[in-house]
Amino acid sequence: MPRLLPSLALLLVFFSSCGPRLSPLTQRMIEDQSWQESELKRIQFYLSEDLVLTREFRKGNTEIRNGQVKMLDGRQVEQMVFKRNTPGVFVFSPKTQRMAVSFDANDENFLVFGPNPKAGNRYTLLASDWNRRSGSVTYAGKTWRVNSSDAYASLMIPLKRLRDNEVRGKVARGRKLK
Repeated sequence: MPRLLPSLALLLVFFSSCGPRLSPLTQRMIEDQSWQESELKRIQFYLSEDLVLTREFRKGNTEIRNGQVKMLDGRQVEQMVFKRNTPGVFVFSPKTQRMAVSFDANDENFLVFGPNPKAGNRYTLLASDWNRRSGSVTYAGKTWRVNSSDAYASLMIPLKRLRDNEVRGKVARGRKLK
């Protein structure tokens, strides 16, 4: 059994390195590549960390679709959970330097991300009414609360860096005397 452990550890390292390397999406990356909406629609996005949206039900408002209903401090709440590395797609750009990204089969269910100067201009979750504890986001046409610890949830993209720069040209074959 002791001989098996190093082999298992080696296999784990090998298989974990086979997946795509995810890098944070930044405003500079978008500008350097001159990506337009048509290119952004062809990129697979992922969430950098878990994200939990919460909303409180009002009386008579018990419609439950994609979330869970829980009792929190005697209140009935619905939660929408997005796990780390959840894949998403670009839906539209509501304005300059903003991206609506859907992590659901329905394009109407999206979250908005934008460059955050406090996070190196990474595209992080945008919310309004931020205070020390939470912010407010719109998802699926409803207002949800998001914990302030999720403020830096950002978009990640699979990025394959080439070791050598791609250079166009040809190699001279040489010339011999006749």
